[in-house]
Amino acid sequence: MRQAHHEFRITSRGPGLYEFTRQVEEWVRASGIRDGLLTLFCRHTSASLLIQENADPDVQADLLRFFSRVAPEDPAAYVHTIEGPDDMPAHLKTALTQVHLSIPVCNGEPLLGAWQGIYLFEHRRGVHLRNVAAHLIGEP
Repeated sequence: MRQAHHEFRITSRGPGLYEFTRQVEEWVRASGIRDGLLTLFCRHTSASLLIQENADPDVQADLLRFFSRVAPEDPAAYVHTIEGPDDMPAHLKTALTQVHLSIPVCNGEPLLGAWQGIYLFEHRRGVHLRNVAAHLIGEP
């Protein structure tokens, strides 16, 4: 049994989905682990992780619109406003999604579906450097 660790650094430029599937696939291949389990963990409370369709950009636009309706930027609606009007809605969006993913690895590749991509889902405005910790355990 072998293990590998890595940290992906993703620069976001406002709300949206930032795909980093290719970087994950390259790292998994380079690890030398052929069969196992990959865990990704977003180290933030105002961004999250998603496995989502990567073929039609309308999916991303619809997701952003949906989450804007579910957790709108309305300072009158929240007690926690010290970090700006986009912060508390970002925390709510993170709570409704996920900060970790578990992905099987087979033959040195993450087992994703044909149209699935791995995304950092940024919930805040502005530029942020996000860190996603990776842990891969398995057999060479």
